[in-house]
Amino acid sequence: MAARGASAELRLVGAGGEPVDLRRTLASHGVADLPPNRIDDESWTLELTLPLDGKKPRTVCVSAGRKGYASLDVLGRPPGKSDLETLQAKVAHVLRLDEDLTPFYEVAATDPDLAWATAGAGRMIRSPTVFEDVVKTICTTNCTWSATVRMVSALVEQLGEPTAGADGPFGRAFPTPEAMARKSSAFYTETVRAGYRGVYLRALAKSVASGQLELEHLGRASRGELPDDELAARLLALPGVGPYAAAHVMMLLGRYSRLILDSWTRPKYLRVSGSRRAKDTTIERRFRRYGDYAGLAFWLYLTRDWVDV
Repeated sequence: MAARGASAELRLVGAGGEPVDLRRTLASHGVADLPPNRIDDESWTLELTLPLDGKKPRTVCVSAGRKGYASLDVLGRPPGKSDLETLQAKVAHVLRLDEDLTPFYEVAATDPDLAWATAGAGRMIRSPTVFEDVVKTICTTNCTWSATVRMVSALVEQLGEPTAGADGPFGRAFPTPEAMARKSSAFYTETVRAGYRGVYLRALAKSVASGQLELEHLGRASRGELPDDELAARLLALPGVGPYAAAHVMMLLGRYSRLILDSWTRPKYLRVSGSRRAKDTTIERRFRRYGDYAGLAFWLYLTRDWVDV
């Protein structure tokens, strides 16, 4: 790992003044640990490489700092003040510090199975761009986790802009839509080994790179501007995005009204709840009281054991 060139800190508090548990945030979901991110679940440190407009990307390590704060260490040469402030803002975005979870906590506090979450759980790490989250989600569909890691690692290592300390898929920014759009179908078949997903990844990249598709708006739009049903419809219209992928991307966009129901969450629900069987409608009914946060409540219910307490 490169030497640390500068340090800063972020206050771990949400937009509503609620506490933020850094460990729970780092362990929020598996996609958060895909390259160029790297999470050490012993020291609870997140390493991520972030693009800087017009400049080389920089790698930042995020770890627990003094009480109520996260420490940010920028690797390599010290950045200028403006670049350091930009990196702080990007990390705050990734950690979702602009999100207000107090409405969710108000309901969770009355639920014996989820009251624990009010101490600061519930923030879903997101990527710097919606494009990155969609690409990574497509790479999780209908395959083993090892295949997902292989595909994303190949994309980042082959196409991501490197820092001075780049090592394989780490120390590189996630590839831009333009970089992915320039590659041939053979690249996705032979190098990424993406299978049928290759056609979808290339089509998605070309649409975004050409300006035909504006993905980043989906992450900025409020519910008033873009209701959940319309957002889901737009996601389902993307190449390679089905019901599971749409629900997953919505969670990463901070839209939690849908439950991610798939081959992992259904059996895990049965184990956690002690049920022998449960229809999807039964599971949805259990979390209906959470309204727009039903999917978040469901996810936390399943993943409480991901962090030792």
